[in-house]
Amino acid sequence: MTIGQRLPARARLLKAADQVLFDQGIRATPVDALLQQAEVSAATLYAHFGSKDALVAEALRVRLADWQGVWDQHIVAADNDMARLLAVFDALASYRRDQNHPSRWCAFLAAATELPAAAEEISAVLAADTALLATRLLHFSRPLAGPRAQELADEVLLAYSGTLTAFLRGYPHSPIDVGRRLARSAAQACRQPASSGREWPSSG
Repeated sequence: MTIGQRLPARARLLKAADQVLFDQGIRATPVDALLQQAEVSAATLYAHFGSKDALVAEALRVRLADWQGVWDQHIVAADNDMARLLAVFDALASYRRDQNHPSRWCAFLAAATELPAAAEEISAVLAADTALLATRLLHFSRPLAGPRAQELADEVLLAYSGTLTAFLRGYPHSPIDVGRRLARSAAQACRQPASSGREWPSSG
């Protein structure tokens, strides 16, 4: 099925890239397949984006903005420090369930894997995704782990990345639940002493 003509050409190209590249592979998908899906000419693609790499970068930017928005919603809904740290897993579940961004596992990890020497514009988006994860997880680790916040943030990021990889492997069958459980265990292991005056959240 091709993308309807109701969308402008630029939007159709982005939609085609989002639907095809991160499911079938960036390098495995020829430009002609994108043009056919978007119902545009090569001249139109290059007029709007200049190159396939630039189109990939913009499609990733759209995904990153949408993902951040979903994560924001779950952070706002969280009612304690533990819940805010684990909100990344709740957001991942919502994003995969509700957002119209098909992908076998993770578009950003897929791009990093396929394109080890990615163009500058793609590398910049991949770096922004990593920075968002690292910065937020460290921020939400501080109230729980104090001086061990970086250690906790690193462990939660590894649990999150492993969760994404499990989608590609197809096992375990509920990777988000397993990832959340690992992250919670890491938080409990890194928690501040009771003398800090902070009550350890019992739920979240």
